[in-house]
Amino acid sequence: MKPYSELIEHTSFKIDMVPIPAGKFVMGSPDTEKGRNLDEGPLRETSIDPFWMARCEVNWNQYETWGEHSDKIRRELLMEDETARDPIADAVTRPTPPYTDMSFGMGKGKYPAICMTQHAARGFCKWLSAKTGRYYRLPTEAEWEYACRAGTKSAFSFGDDPSQLGEYAWFADNSDEAYHKVGLKKPNPWGLYDMHGNVAEWVLDQHVPFFYATSTGNKANNPLAIPLKLYPRVVRGGGWDHEPKQLRSAARMGSNEEWKQQDPQLPVSIWYHTDALSVGFRVVRPLVEPSEKEKSDKWEKTEPLQIDPPEGVDAE
Repeated sequence: MKPYSELIEHTSFKIDMVPIPAGKFVMGSPDTEKGRNLDEGPLRETSIDPFWMARCEVNWNQYETWGEHSDKIRRELLMEDETARDPIADAVTRPTPPYTDMSFGMGKGKYPAICMTQHAARGFCKWLSAKTGRYYRLPTEAEWEYACRAGTKSAFSFGDDPSQLGEYAWFADNSDEAYHKVGLKKPNPWGLYDMHGNVAEWVLDQHVPFFYATSTGNKANNPLAIPLKLYPRVVRGGGWDHEPKQLRSAARMGSNEEWKQQDPQLPVSIWYHTDALSVGFRVVRPLVEPSEKEKSDKWEKTEPLQIDPPEGVDAE
């Protein structure tokens, strides 16, 4: 496994991928860790298979290539030949047009994409897989924490002292109430940027408060809490508007209906979280691509989306 850059064909945009070796780590936080929440335990030894992870969070350039069909538009304008994969990628369902500026004036381009649902983040991964011919998906919680820790056992990947956080992360104390371009702070020991702060990141899992206690003997092998309910689902790493304790390597956060509070549509959108201004994602690619059955039974399994109208609103 080596680092590589995945060019999104018919654009100049690349996603830099970092190899993450197989290994074991202790997932969760000890009772003594400052800021710890109960859903971070009990500690369990967890085994992880090798994968690549994006060096940075998915930015607007990359995300809107999918969302706005800009690769297809550019290909047609320049009369470039399509690849054998393009018809498959073009057929992947893309988001409906946003009903407002989903960057909320904070900037696009190389700034991290935000305000998407987990469904939308997974849709991007499906499109990227079709576009490139390589299998991409969201990380599991376990993969994300393993990569974030990068061999460390401390509260953060750089140690336990939150006073150093400003060197590695954008968060409530230094962000000036907005996100920043990806990759500007120091990386973690495995070369991953913004694992703490800037934007929190979607993972595949349902948020199950005591999921760590379900493995026999407190050991687990590539665990995944398959999402079978719309809420809550997990984001990791904390964002530009969060406090240091929410940026710890073990910290977990679950999505909720309030992330759509300003959504003017009825029924509310399956693509956008209008009020999740510090939620984005990054992609991973497993070394061994799963079979189609493994994808449908585990890695891509989810219940059909059921979006209910906001409380007090008549759907009729």
